[in-house]
Amino acid sequence: MSTYSFDVVSDFDRQELVNTLDQVRRDVVQRYDLKDSATEIDLEETSFTVTSASEMALVAVEDLLRQKATKRDLSLKIFDFQAPEPVGGNRVKQVVNLRKGLSQEIAKALSKTIREELKKVTVAIQGDSLRITGKNKDDLQQAIQLLRSQDVEVPLQFENYR
Repeated sequence: MSTYSFDVVSDFDRQELVNTLDQVRRDVVQRYDLKDSATEIDLEETSFTVTSASEMALVAVEDLLRQKATKRDLSLKIFDFQAPEPVGGNRVKQVVNLRKGLSQEIAKALSKTIREELKKVTVAIQGDSLRITGKNKDDLQQAIQLLRSQDVEVPLQFENYR
């Protein structure tokens, strides 16, 4: 008898993020209230930094970022906004960390929830993802529904369904 499985991961499309940040940069240059704020957005590997003239401009850029990301089907859960901090020359900066992968705590909590609710599937933590296996596809569908109903701080995707 064959078994079926799928992986639970937390990831995002980096190219969509790059496109979103490019759109935000263009809008900042064109918007009247942000035109003179000299706002800069610098993308790094696991975060990006927004530097601007005031906290009010940072809030406007954050709102713009949320709108553009939503239009490009990026989950807002990937953004971990840190507290704004002052930098030289009457400017403020805000670091936005990017959430990618399941942390050990989240993976353990999700696997515990699945093991308590569904007895016919097995869960294995594999690095920053979960592998869920079962003999019946319906059990795997129940596991997906259960995970979707959970309020998790990172976006979840279901891959390699076989």
